[in-house]
Amino acid sequence: MFWHGGMQVQIEQTKAALQEIGVDVEYFRWWDETQTGEILHFFGRTPTALLHAAQGKGMKVVQAEMLPGLGSRPLWKRRLHRVAIRVLGLAMPQSVLGHFNWDSYRLADACVALTPWEAQLMVEVFGAPRERVHVVPNGVEECFLQSPPRVRGSWLVCTATIRELKRVLELARSAVRAEVPLWVIGKPYNDSDPYARQFAKFAQDHSAFVRFEGPVSDRVRLAEIYREARGFVLLSAVESLSISALEAAACECPLLLGDLPWARTAFGDSASYCPLGSVRVTARRLRQFYDQAHTVPRPPRPAGWLQIARQLTAVYESICASH
Repeated sequence: MFWHGGMQVQIEQTKAALQEIGVDVEYFRWWDETQTGEILHFFGRTPTALLHAAQGKGMKVVQAEMLPGLGSRPLWKRRLHRVAIRVLGLAMPQSVLGHFNWDSYRLADACVALTPWEAQLMVEVFGAPRERVHVVPNGVEECFLQSPPRVRGSWLVCTATIRELKRVLELARSAVRAEVPLWVIGKPYNDSDPYARQFAKFAQDHSAFVRFEGPVSDRVRLAEIYREARGFVLLSAVESLSISALEAAACECPLLLGDLPWARTAFGDSASYCPLGSVRVTARRLRQFYDQAHTVPRPPRPAGWLQIARQLTAVYESICASH
């Protein structure tokens, strides 16, 4: 949908890795009724009508939706969401409920979650059959996994889309307050976005501590940056399983992540965490992380995309073998 970022990387790398291990893959041509296949792997929540149509043609449907918004909400909001689904399911006609596509979790032949946390949400909130839910994380490109060690420098690095949900402006303000050098790598969805322009202006005005030169498209160079960084920071208000965090982890970069369930589930005790609070609170935690980065445990090595492709193939084979 014209948005660059983690989901685009996930789709492109999944397709390439599946093809590399011998799976015949092509992008879904929704306008082409002659397209054939055994499996429709849908990234997102599958429209129920599309799901029925695919299964009517004899295809199995794998639904792979990320749940960053729901997964980042407090407990009371998640419970309210679950109750709302149950109540509306009883009170509203199917013609209205169909717009939400909640039934797709129950009807899909398999649901793929990036973390055990999101798998739990699929079952408890949306009613996905537990036996059909599989956890398959994102992978990492080989240039990150094979990158050689380098001397670490003074910069903390944040790789993220320049948007409000990623909280890069708040992070930059905290870095200036803590007098910690921060290098932000990324670009906005739209150069005219007010938040992005405000961040760029702040970075320009505080260049002694905030470095911003846009995105780094060279993946080998990005791996070198992670290898040279003192640490990696990502304090998003909403997140699923960050590919940037996995890339930094592959380069043995210490991690400071927002204290949200996705991060705790994915990295456990091998990362440091920061509450999503005020600039003052964040600055204090940022300074502490910066001073202790050399003693922070290194995160575990993530899987490569070929490993992820093999995990997905096992899911495909299991549902094709079932009747």
